[in-house]
Formats: sequence, structure tokens, C-alpha cells
Amino acid sequence: MRSEEAGSMADNRVTESLLQRLRDGESGGLDSLELALSLGVDHQQVVGAVKSLQSLGEKLPIAKIGFSKAMSNRWIRLDKSAEGGPQVHRVVDSVEDTVKEKLQLIEKGKADSVNEKDKNELKKRKLLNEVTVKTYWVTKGSGFSTSITKQETDLTPEMIASGSWKDKKFKAYNFNALGVMPECGHLHPLMKVRTQFRQIFLEMGFTEMPTNNFIESSFWNFDALFQPQQHPARDQHDTFFLQDPAMASEFPMDYLERVKKVHSEGGYGSQGYKYDWSINEARKNILRTHTTAVSARMLYKLAQQEFTPVKYFSIDRVFRNETLDATHLAEFHQIEGVVADYGLTLGDLMGVLKEFFNKLGITKLRFKPAYNPYTEPSMEVFSYHEGNVLNGTIMKSQCACMYTRQVWDHLVIYNASGKYSQCFTF
Repeated sequence: MRSEEAGSMADNRVTESLLQRLRDGESGGLDSLELALSLGVDHQQVVGAVKSLQSLGEKLPIAKIGFSKAMSNRWIRLDKSAEGGPQVHRVVDSVEDTVKEKLQLIEKGKADSVNEKDKNELKKRKLLNEVTVKTYWVTKGSGFSTSITKQETDLTPEMIASGSWKDKKFKAYNFNALGVMPECGHLHPLMKVRTQFRQIFLEMGFTEMPTNNFIESSFWNFDALFQPQQHPARDQHDTFFLQDPAMASEFPMDYLERVKKVHSEGGYGSQGYKYDWSINEARKNILRTHTTAVSARMLYKLAQQEFTPVKYFSIDRVFRNETLDATHLAEFHQIEGVVADYGLTLGDLMGVLKEFFNKLGITKLRFKPAYNPYTEPSMEVFSYHEGNVLNGTIMKSQCACMYTRQVWDHLVIYNASGKYSQCFTF
């Protein structure tokens, strides 16, 4: 304990001697090794006293920068092998501080005398901050006045009623100004796609079918398309049934009888489903499950006149009693096309589909056989998308098929010569 107190007292004595000699000295500094020899103490004690005093005082962050610049300019040299530790020695008799001279020139307004390279170097060292100052030349105008009057920008009803507008000065209107863009809505992405599809169909010579009846009878939605009344798709698990009005009342009775006969007994090359067809089941109103119900109505309308080739299309909402999740809703949009003409083949159908997809920018298609109760032959269409969003994705696009004779023939679509016509849908 006594040795620690003795050491502390010795350190304090060295510190006091150092401060006194700095105060009384004229040279402006002391050599730590000479001070240690004169006091008769170890040099490390003097070094410790210097560092203790340094920790109490203000640190100079620019000292490191100044030392490195002095070394790079060869004003000083560092002797790391000196006895007692590294020592710094003067190399030149006088220092030419070019940085100081450049800063003084800039301070006197002679910045043009300093080249851009030196300016950039001073900026990096944060010794120079360049600021652009804009000045204006001010003169008296035609409306000069020592009193400031704010010009009016709007002519208000109160000014007109009181007549105060006569004594006010109005700011000139700039009729060429564009003004603030008004807030407006935007097309929904789904509407943009519908517009694109509609334009493609119109370019291909199709006519749009009226699809504004979301409510449809089961007759047009199912029975006219040769779908049996016991089919699972006609259950409440898949279809929305209406409560009011629950039943439809108006039907083309001659056509209804032909549909009933095909279902119950067969005909037009089919043996039928062999069951008791119920008109009450056909009268039930539903939210249409596909726009093909509209196609059935349009084809029946076509059958009431002398046959002429037609091309129809529709894009609208349909409804299914689906379980809602991230990828399924109770409604979706269906795109449908119908073509009726003489001598149509499956090749014609595939050609129309290829042209439609080509206009969408999709050229790689595959066709796969499929089954539908009211079409034969039937197929599914798969497309390969090479875009950025669905890169390398194969998508099932739609079903395409030729109407069966059970659906097509009982519409009695023919011409006076008895020439047979065909119809396909997609």
C-alpha cells in the first residue's frame, strides 16, 4: 500500500514539474527525454504524465491530418529507432504552406486564381465550401410605388355586390397555363383485358351477343344444352337458385317439346337419357353458370329465319356456388365465341383459336381431347406463355368443341335447299 502511494506521489511530482517548465519556458515546448534526465526519473513516467494531461485537455482531431500532410510534404521525418521511443525531427528550415495561401486567395475574392483540382482537394478536406449566390439587378418599373399592395387573384361575389372590385388591382391571368391536373379515375385491369379481347373479336368479324341477363332459367342454362336434369352441376352445391321469382314462365313451347323429346326418348342420332323430363325443373331460375345460355338463345333466334352464317362472341360474368378462397370467388368472367356456317370442321375451329391467340401474342398452342355432354368432338386448349410475368408457364385456356346433333339439329337450322350447317363454340 505504501509503495503505491509513493508511486502516485512520484507521478504527481513529474506532472507538476512538467507544467511548471512549460509555464516558465520560452521555447514553447519540452523534450520528454531531456525532462526525464533532468528530473532523474524513468522516461516512461514522463510519457505517462504527458498522456494523463492529454486526456484532460481538448483533443485536436486535425492534428493527425496535419502530421500526415507534413510527412507527405517532407517537412518532418519520424525516427522510430530513436532511444526512448519514436521522435519527430524538422527537415526544412522554413515551411511554405500552399494550402494557407490558396485559402487566403479565396477569402480575398480571388477564387479564380485557384484551379479546380486544388479546389476539389480543399473540398475533400472540408476546408472549402462552395456556395452559389444569385444576384439580381433591381430597377424601377412602370407601376413603382413605395407601398406594397397585394394583387387579387379571384373576383368574388362580395366584390361585385359591394363594388369594391373597382378599387382593387387584379393579377393578370395566364390563359396558356396548364393548371393543376384534375383527379380522375383509372380503368380497372379487368376492364382493360375485356376491352382488348373485345377488340380482337371485332377485328375477326364477330358480333357481340347481349349478355345483360344474369338471371337465367334452367331450361336455357342446362336443358337446351342437352345437360340431364340429374346432373351434379344442377345441384345447390354448384348453382345459385333464386327464391323470388323462383320459376320462369315464358318458353317457346315448340322448341321446349323438341328438347323434352331428345332428353326422354332420344333423336338426331342419340338415344337420349331415358328419364322423365320435368318442366318444373326446367323452369327454376338461377344465376347463370355460363354464358353458353346466351349462345343457346341466339342460336334459337337464328333458327327462326333462313340460315345465314354468323360469328358471335360474349364477355361477361357468370356465377358458381364455389367455396371462397385465395383463388376462387363466387363469380368470374367467361369469354365465349360461336361460329355457325356450312361445312365447318374441327380444323376451322383450331384455325380460329390460333388466330385469336396470335393476336394476344401467344403462338404455342396444344389441343387435348376432352368430353362435354353437349359437344362432340371436344377438346381443351393449352397455351405456352413466354412473357415476363408468366415466363415459361403452360396455361389451360379454354374448351373448344363442335355442337352435337342433339343440340344443333333440334334447332332446325337449315336452308331451303336442305344443305346441312355446322356450329362450333369456344
